[in-house]
Amino acid sequence: MAANILLTRIDNRLVHGQVGVTWTKSLGANLILVANDDAAGDELQQKLMSTTADSSGAGIRFFTLEKTIKIISRAADRQHIFIVVKTPADARTLVEGGVPIKEINVGNMHFAQGKTEVTKKVYADAKDKDDLLALANSGVKIYIQDYPGDKQYPITDDLLSKVE
Repeated sequence: MAANILLTRIDNRLVHGQVGVTWTKSLGANLILVANDDAAGDELQQKLMSTTADSSGAGIRFFTLEKTIKIISRAADRQHIFIVVKTPADARTLVEGGVPIKEINVGNMHFAQGKTEVTKKVYADAKDKDDLLALANSGVKIYIQDYPGDKQYPITDDLLSKVE
């Protein structure tokens, strides 16, 4: 039985108000799984994210990417899982590691040196583009969407054409 993964979101802020409450409630998730190597070892970051998750009524777990790949298949049927990762590379690692992810929402990828604007909230560089297109080409439904109900922009070569 595959884990009941409702959605995976790429957001460099991980869990904050928008993810912890708006997305979690709209999905009907009862477990937020933060799959990120840094967050898995950062207690302060975990404390802040847990407070946000509490306000949505969902449980929250912090796993490294490797641990997520190893144990996701043991998730209980009653767990409606919302996975949050920091980067396209994290999402690609999970998919290539066998995590049964069918849908990825690209939420927030901040501007940084060397990154090109794709949308107002998503900036990407060549590595991000490579990872995003690899995910799209692996059969995962992947799109940029800020809030539930907003227009979805599917990840395509065209959408990422400005990124070098």
